[in-house]
Amino acid sequence: MWVATVPPPAGPVPMIFTARPNPKLVCQYLTKPKSFRFGAFGIRLRLNNHKVSAVKKQLPELETQKPDSEKLRVGQEKGEGFDLGWLPAFPHVFIAFMSNFLFGYHIGVMNGPIVSIARELGFEGNSILEGLVVSIFIVGAFLGSVGCGFIVDKLGCRRTFQIATIPLILGALISAQAHSLDEVILGRFLVGLGIGVNTVLVPIYISEIAPTKYRGSLGTLCQIGTCLGIISSLFLGIPSESDPHWWRTMLYIASIPGFILALGMQFAVDSPRWLCKVGRLNDAKAVIKNVWGASEVEKAIEEFQSVIKNDGSDLDSSWLELLKEPNSRVAFIGGSLFVLQQFAGINGVLYFSSLTFQDVGITNSALASLLIGVTNFAGALCALYLIDKQGRLKLLIGSYLGMAVSMFLVVCAISFPLDEQLSDNLSILGTVM
Repeated sequence: MWVATVPPPAGPVPMIFTARPNPKLVCQYLTKPKSFRFGAFGIRLRLNNHKVSAVKKQLPELETQKPDSEKLRVGQEKGEGFDLGWLPAFPHVFIAFMSNFLFGYHIGVMNGPIVSIARELGFEGNSILEGLVVSIFIVGAFLGSVGCGFIVDKLGCRRTFQIATIPLILGALISAQAHSLDEVILGRFLVGLGIGVNTVLVPIYISEIAPTKYRGSLGTLCQIGTCLGIISSLFLGIPSESDPHWWRTMLYIASIPGFILALGMQFAVDSPRWLCKVGRLNDAKAVIKNVWGASEVEKAIEEFQSVIKNDGSDLDSSWLELLKEPNSRVAFIGGSLFVLQQFAGINGVLYFSSLTFQDVGITNSALASLLIGVTNFAGALCALYLIDKQGRLKLLIGSYLGMAVSMFLVVCAISFPLDEQLSDNLSILGTVM
């Protein structure tokens, strides 16, 4: 028989164990509902409605003390409360999220004010120069993304993030103070360099910091950050329709997230895989223990060391192997998804939607552009909720079907002689979708 008695709260709680527990044993005691942990065994005794019920099953296996990050997952495993296993990794992911916020902000920051910028700097009506000012940061992003890998391998994710904020902050300030076309182009190009590094680095950092179970959900914060950045810039661009100099304020604001990112990364953790790669095993174990849980330490270290050990086994491989089976099918599908997404026209919509809406006669083009940003954000929230439940394939198929329907609506509005108001509504609906 197993008898559990509870003395007054001031003293310790004794336990007497015998061979078999009695599942019907119930002790009456007048206290508020509480849950106690006895000793190093991790056995819980719950007092609920002034009753102490003995556990009906056999005693669980002895377990060692868990850190706080692992305790957060106990509730969900036992059916108690919410699943908070993602919480230890979230502050570090959120800091990296600021990079994507900046990316989205710089996508939309020229959407509305480009007319004011062109008028003030003397290239109004020149669509080529307007397009150059808007899109030059993509050229910088390409160069930044190409050179990112070497820096990350040498310095790790944290320091690379901080280095990338230098061109982000300088570029924003140079653009805000520009008095010529060359200055604003230079500022936008510098911004692009930092954006290129971050767009490569953020998904890597999040995937290596987030626990496997929550990697998909936390990974969607990349897109959510981009969407929130777009919405913020489009919202702040509304006054630019009445204030011809408001664009300078918007570009000054763009430097603030850069400072937050540089400071926040000083307190973030580094990638445990990189720490293991450079020989800092103790630091890697500490990060894994605090972010993933103590039970994951040895398993993760073994996997990292196995991958690092085999890194040199593929030195004889070449890019041409991507054209051979079984790699060719995966490479073709993955590459096609990226290419087709760009050719769907979303970049043109996000960069020039205000000008497009003005051309079709919409008076408040800034608000119409903001609607596109909000819709984009809603789609990212749906992905956050569904990605770990429905999987990537279903979301990809559904999203591309939605893009096809939206483009069909736009084509119908342009090609067929419908009522003018109906055509405008179809164009707006297709663009928003």
